[in-house]
Amino acid sequence: MSGTRFKFRVENWITLATLLIIFLAWYEVTRRGVVPKIFIPSPYDVWQGFEETIFQGYHGRGLFYHCMVSLGRVLLGWLAACVVAIPLGLAMGLSSKVRAVFDYLIEFYRPLPPLAYYTLLVLWFGIGEFSKILLLFLAAIPPLTIGAVEGVKEVSPSVIQAARSLGADSRQVFCRIILPATTPAIITSMRISLGFTYTVLVAAEIVAATEGIGWMVWDASKFMRSDIIFVGIITMGVTGIGLDACLRFAAKHLLRWKRQ
Repeated sequence: MSGTRFKFRVENWITLATLLIIFLAWYEVTRRGVVPKIFIPSPYDVWQGFEETIFQGYHGRGLFYHCMVSLGRVLLGWLAACVVAIPLGLAMGLSSKVRAVFDYLIEFYRPLPPLAYYTLLVLWFGIGEFSKILLLFLAAIPPLTIGAVEGVKEVSPSVIQAARSLGADSRQVFCRIILPATTPAIITSMRISLGFTYTVLVAAEIVAATEGIGWMVWDASKFMRSDIIFVGIITMGVTGIGLDACLRFAAKHLLRWKRQ
């Protein structure tokens, strides 16, 4: 136990040292004028950008409001994708016929850049919230589905056969063997899809939006406000880390049986 704690502390110090080195390099580069401030603002300029967006707001809305709007869009699209994609992935893993219907459809649009089909979504559904959330929903579908399918493939057929020979019906096999065995892969795919959904946020908010962190970054770029761009990037990074930490915390408790 003491070794684990010592290792944990060392890793924390390494992380802090890495962040400190990056910050000092950033400070020195901007202080010496190696790179113009229009490209990389100084830490002080970014701090002032945070103060401006928090207390004065950006286009009449505070940073917290923009952050909540973006998080609402991301979570709504991602949760809807979880509800649809995870059962679909399980069905595809269990049934070759279901996989034959959906596999190539998902593989067809999975590598497409979100902006490639976002224009179609705007054309079909308008420039309102629905098209933005639908884009995030579609972006989260492939990693969730693939994770569930791969999780089912990892279940040993001999274990299923042994359960059936002991009298387990299909429902018991699914609930007590397949679902627990696929949970680690599903949770991993949830983390990956949430991060990917967040990366699509800017694309979702650049079309006819007037609020949100992604829109704030896009709008600031038009006025060459690199300080506000950094504010948005840092905010998205910190909130993304927070969301992933929440998922890892939930996974730690859900997968307690695996460690046992």
